[in-house]
Amino acid sequence: MADAPSTPGIHHVTCIAGDPQQNIDFWVETLGLRLVKRSVNQDDPSTYHFFFADAEGTPGTSMTFFPWENLRQGKVGSGQVSRTAFRVPEGSLEFWEDRFDDYGVDYEDRIERFGETVLPFYDPDGLPVELVAVEIPADDPTVPWTEFVPETAAIRGFHSVTLWLADPHQTEEVLRTMGLKATGTEESPGDTPGDERTRFEAAGTVGQYVDVLPTVEGARQGHGTVHHVAFQTPSDADQTAMRQAVSAHSVRPTQQIDRHWFRSVYFREPNGVLFELATSGPGYTSDEPLDALGEELILPGTFADQREQIEADLSDVTIPRADAVDADAD
Repeated sequence: MADAPSTPGIHHVTCIAGDPQQNIDFWVETLGLRLVKRSVNQDDPSTYHFFFADAEGTPGTSMTFFPWENLRQGKVGSGQVSRTAFRVPEGSLEFWEDRFDDYGVDYEDRIERFGETVLPFYDPDGLPVELVAVEIPADDPTVPWTEFVPETAAIRGFHSVTLWLADPHQTEEVLRTMGLKATGTEESPGDTPGDERTRFEAAGTVGQYVDVLPTVEGARQGHGTVHHVAFQTPSDADQTAMRQAVSAHSVRPTQQIDRHWFRSVYFREPNGVLFELATSGPGYTSDEPLDALGEELILPGTFADQREQIEADLSDVTIPRADAVDADAD
């Protein structure tokens, strides 16, 4: 009998933003992530698709955005990823609080959750985000990007996502089918009193946690909300096995879709959160050299034939550079 499928963890998280330049400035300059890919939404090429990640675009590190400028403000609620958390090295949260003060970032007091220290904050669109201080192992697969933030504080990929769900039970069964294991439950600060947060752990080291929290809070998709969360299924065979496994839960996974840098399968889990299964390859260096990631507007497939029209419809954006920022400060 074949082994049951098991995801190493989160592959990427895709969110909805407003102003594209504001989005780039915050995630590159303020948070210190690398813009590893600048493209368009392959289902709506009238808007950008930005990918922010570690220095090499390692699976488990990329936060991506659709900056739909004319969309309304969203509201986080049931059936959504309510918070996305990133790993940072132990001892770096004071650095981040000072940086948030300098850049005018809206953040909250630190809290303790499952024995770890968490710093909640919000991006300019109101997206709830967290930094979690962890020990980064010597053989960690992520590669810190240090143009704006020193290695001792640099974000090192995902820590977790929190799912707000009206009825967690069915979703928890899907997570177990995907190979995640429940490792603990606690009532934690910042959550609704009386509600218990359950943590599920995947097999890998980056983006390995999914926290489940019951809520009936009403949701509205828009600026400052998560569009979907993608989980790693490194090979096509892994993805096929996972697709077959989750189908047993009355979800309706799509056929495989070529997303140029990875191949994807999508489905809504029983509470309505959009899940994606994403392969590891071909990867972000399949169409740009490593030292030039994010420099050009990449238009995959047939979109390349529409470059003139697509570029005319997109607003101009500038990638922050540390040397330019330093010169402006002098």
